[in-house]
Amino acid sequence: MLDSTTAPTGGHAKRRSRPRDWRFVVPVLAGAAILALVVRATVVDFFYIDSESMTPGLRPGDGLLVNRLAYDGDAPQAGDVVVFDGTGTLAPYRSPDVVLDLLKGLRLAGGNDYFVKRVVGAPGDHVVCCDADGRLVRNGVPVDEPYVHPGDAPSTTSFDVIVPGDRIWVMGDHRADSTDSRALLGAPGGGMIPVERVVGRVDRIVWPLEHSGPVAADAPDPAH
Repeated sequence: MLDSTTAPTGGHAKRRSRPRDWRFVVPVLAGAAILALVVRATVVDFFYIDSESMTPGLRPGDGLLVNRLAYDGDAPQAGDVVVFDGTGTLAPYRSPDVVLDLLKGLRLAGGNDYFVKRVVGAPGDHVVCCDADGRLVRNGVPVDEPYVHPGDAPSTTSFDVIVPGDRIWVMGDHRADSTDSRALLGAPGGGMIPVERVVGRVDRIVWPLEHSGPVAADAPDPAH
C-alpha cells in the first residue's frame, strides 16, 4: 500500500520531488570568484614574496596586501614598498598580447613578471651613491635607511641618477641580494621603472599570522 502523498488515486507511484538548491550553488560560486578577481584587479591585491631581496622586513613566503588605489592620480613616494610589472625592465620584453595583458590584469597569468621593491627615488628625485660616509644621498640630503639588511652597504654600485617625472628608481632592502634598478644602469631607460607599471603599494603582511603587520616606509621590520 502506497502513501497517499506519493501515489495518485489511479494507483501509479509518483517520484518525490528533491531539493533543487544545488542549482543555485554553481552560479553563486562563479559570481563570487568573478567578484574576487575584479576586486584584486582594481582595489586590493595579494602577492607572495618568493625571494630574499626584501629581507629582513619581507621574507620568502610572506603574503602581502597590496593597495591598488594608493596612487590614484599620484606617484609613489620615496620609501614606499611597491609591487610593479617588470616587463621590459627587470623581466624580458615581449610583444604586445591583448589576451595575456587581460589575464595579467585579472592576476591569472604572468606571475613571474611582478616584483616587490622599495622606492628609493620618486619622480624628479636626484639620487646619488654614495657620500663620504657611505650613505645614499637624495636631493642633496643623506638618507637614513634602517630597513637595509644588516651587514649590507647601501650599495656597492655607484650611481648618480635624476629620476624622470614618469618613473621611479627602486632597490631591494637586501642590497647584496637584489636585482633592481642598479642592474639596468646603461640599459634603455637607465634602470627606471615606469610609474604606469606600478600595481600598488604594499600596506600589510597578512601571512603568516606570526609575522603579520603594517609595512612602514621607515621600519626595518614591519612585524614590530
